[in-house]
Amino acid sequence: MPVRKLKEFLDANQVQYETLTHPTTYTAQHTAESAHIPVKELAKTVMVKLDGKMAMAVVPTSQRVDLDLLQKATGAANIELASEKEFQDMFPGCEVGAMPPFGNLYGMEVFVSPTLTEDESIAFNAGSHTELIRLSYKEYAQLVSPVVVNLSSSEAG
Repeated sequence: MPVRKLKEFLDANQVQYETLTHPTTYTAQHTAESAHIPVKELAKTVMVKLDGKMAMAVVPTSQRVDLDLLQKATGAANIELASEKEFQDMFPGCEVGAMPPFGNLYGMEVFVSPTLTEDESIAFNAGSHTELIRLSYKEYAQLVSPVVVNLSSSEAG
């Protein structure tokens, strides 16, 4: 079952979504393969620190977050990847590394790759390494209000 906080939020907002189960996976690439989701449609959440404040960078599985691009887009003086130890307790009910890209539920800003906005739907970890949620990107954007910025050098060209 998806993490309770997320499911309650989606249900309260009357969002249509699909829960997909798959064998246990620990990398976004394997999750996409296992769930039969195109890698460009499966979003991975990368935790970053912007001037010491935790934030989410959300990119397709096939991309890596370019910290220089994120720094330019946000104007942050200092930016770095967050360690699992730094954020593991911030997502109650979630397995480490399987947090959904809903920073609004956890009091943090969300930055999303423009590539994810191109597809009708978006899929992401639902708080575990065995479940995904898929919903329309339009509804995701309405619920989360992410900042859309180039997060990968493959987008900047």
